[in-house]
Amino acid sequence: MESKRISKSYGAISTDNLIQDINGEGESSQKDEERSLIRQKSDGDTGLEDSEAQQLQNVGKDHKISNTDTIIHMLKGNIGTGILAMPDAIKNSGLVVGNLGLVLMATICVHCMHILVNSSQELCRRTNVPFLTYSDVMSTCFATSNSHRIRKFSNIARITIDVFLCITQLGFCCVYFVFVSQNLQQVLNHYFGEVDYRVYMAITLLPMLFLVSIRNLKYLSPVSMLANLLQFVGLGIIFYYLLQDIPLVSERKVFATWGQLPLYFGTAIYAFEGIGIVLPLENSMKNPGDMKGWNGVLNTSMTIVSCLYIAVGFFGYLKYGEAVTGSITLNLPVGEILATVVKLVMSLAIFFSYALQFYVPVDIINPYLQTWISEHNHLKAEYLLRLFLVLLTFGLAAAIPKLDLFISLVGSVSSSTLALMAPAIIEIVTKGDDCSRWMMAKNILIFSFGFLGFITGSYVSVKNIIDSFVN
Repeated sequence: MESKRISKSYGAISTDNLIQDINGEGESSQKDEERSLIRQKSDGDTGLEDSEAQQLQNVGKDHKISNTDTIIHMLKGNIGTGILAMPDAIKNSGLVVGNLGLVLMATICVHCMHILVNSSQELCRRTNVPFLTYSDVMSTCFATSNSHRIRKFSNIARITIDVFLCITQLGFCCVYFVFVSQNLQQVLNHYFGEVDYRVYMAITLLPMLFLVSIRNLKYLSPVSMLANLLQFVGLGIIFYYLLQDIPLVSERKVFATWGQLPLYFGTAIYAFEGIGIVLPLENSMKNPGDMKGWNGVLNTSMTIVSCLYIAVGFFGYLKYGEAVTGSITLNLPVGEILATVVKLVMSLAIFFSYALQFYVPVDIINPYLQTWISEHNHLKAEYLLRLFLVLLTFGLAAAIPKLDLFISLVGSVSSSTLALMAPAIIEIVTKGDDCSRWMMAKNILIFSFGFLGFITGSYVSVKNIIDSFVN
């Protein structure tokens, strides 16, 4: 079957220019202009997040990145607001159960990343194309199936992935609005008196609108680099606070309650949803084969990420116990210079990351939108789309101020689909008649785990959000 390769790509932070910065390389302005004309748009996350796939797809042979560079990008694509919510996840599960659960969830998520890489390579060989994005993989595995009934669902499969990618990235943007406004509120209220966090959210709206109006990813590269630097500096200061005057482990509960576990699942899977950056990074590597293997790039980088998650979650909950909030930065002392610095630094980093995450839904929705309007109005329509999406995320963030519940809801609804359920389906459909009973059983268990978390996590998160309004 002849397969047409779709040029769109989603689910990853743009790193084309970042890769060049790290390697000390640069492309000619002519290539930049050509890429800009081809894309007609530009404006991405741990998870990232963000049309990295398309940008990395265009990286030439001279600009392929090393294994070390790939690990750095994997770390940057997986570490964001999710890591700051890990103590809250442990609060909803217990010190022992929560950390053991993080190890289990990390193992499953990394395995699903391997599934995606292996399936992508198989489908590339099958269709004779050099590279497939996440939505391409989902569509192609259905389109190349031996079953006529399955082939009919290829377009639906692509649309489903696109929808959940949009939900994920817009959810990240909502979380970013809440995170920035609440951290600014805590800092500025100490010096200037009580002001509602929505006021600070409204203040950030104007510069946010300016930031998302940047259509070329090339101009967001310095912003992304600054955001990454600020995040790692902030994380170091956070550990400085967490490791002081640590209480005894016996003072914290080993297990929370069964009713809290869905919230734990949603928060944890939110943090681990970095699956979208795996394929574009693999395509940009000098030695793509090094991505796999027990000591390959993927396992190495995700082991580092998982250890950071567990460390922040463990020490954050051990330090602050049941008082821990949706972001560990909000637990740091109010009025101390160093704590104030880390709150401002992390707020600035997340603010800059908004435009990168925002790129993905624009990149997905805009082509569909352009089919309904004349070419003369394409640019106006794109700016109106950007304005609408920013106001949408702003409105949702203002309506749902509970950072912890928002993170859990986004994780339960979309991250569980992209990180767990979709890879399981992809492997089953890709293997077809060659799918063994063991592989089928394994993927059914992964899908069931993701689906259970999807249903229970969404229900509990929505219920608690409603209760917060009622009370």
